Amino acid sequence: MNATTTIPWRKYLELCKPRVVWLIVFTAVVGMFLAVPGWPPLSALLAGTIGIGLSASAAAAINHLLDQRIDAIMARTRDRPLPTGQLTVNNVLIFALILAALSMFILVTWVNVLTAVLTFLSLIGYAILYTVWLKRATPQNIVIGGAAGAAPPLLGWTAVTGSADPHALLLFLIIFVWTPPHFWALAIYRRADYAAVDIPMLPVTHGLPFTRLQILFYTILLIIVTTLPYLTHMSGLLYLAGATVLNAGFLWYALRMLRSQDRQLPLRAFGYSVTYLMMLFVFLLADHYFMMLTRTYAGPGSL
Repeated sequence: MNATTTIPWRKYLELCKPRVVWLIVFTAVVGMFLAVPGWPPLSALLAGTIGIGLSASAAAAINHLLDQRIDAIMARTRDRPLPTGQLTVNNVLIFALILAALSMFILVTWVNVLTAVLTFLSLIGYAILYTVWLKRATPQNIVIGGAAGAAPPLLGWTAVTGSADPHALLLFLIIFVWTPPHFWALAIYRRADYAAVDIPMLPVTHGLPFTRLQILFYTILLIIVTTLPYLTHMSGLLYLAGATVLNAGFLWYALRMLRSQDRQLPLRAFGYSVTYLMMLFVFLLADHYFMMLTRTYAGPGSL
């Protein structure tokens, strides 16, 4: 019997882009913990995590649906379920709509309307505005479209507080600035793929030297932005130390790409950028509770 018919759930799971969704959910959960001095309400934590995760999965499935033509041409995507015929357009559309509907129901019912609205806007921003229009309209597609991908920690924050705080917007800003150097490194590595399907990614339209300079520029901007949690007293020295080490690694990759012709280096830089974001949020979370413990042991009279 065909493996596709015996375990179709694997193909549906592939539609959800689980590695991408895991990072989205992780940053959203960290946003939930950073929003409160102690433990976030369990109902908001669980329902918010599930709702945001389902919405991100729905957006990923819609992305598969709308990109099926170019996915069939590009080397890294031609084995996806739609180009190979393992799933049909109706399969994917129904699956995506069910996930989106469940997400909105959970967020409205057990979280709050603000989080549901922001999550829905994020879904539309990525699945429709970016995939259908921005991706094909401008080399700045990933810069403008990055707003949708930067939303998860803000969504996590609003899930437990019901409001958007300046610190939540700072978390949004970090991911927003991180997105261009993260994705352009992959775009350099996959430049031929994007050229073959007429997607105006920066390496295709402006060449590799210009893209490498832009990666360096955004890396420097990222270093500045990631010091803001410390400068605004959102985080302390533990976070600053971790962010400094991570930023040194990111800058090293950006500078090396300026001079090196190693074709694998952009791919390694891309991989580092994923680890970078995950560890940056780990340091934010660790520092948050370290500062809480410090204040607790310092006594009620401490500042």
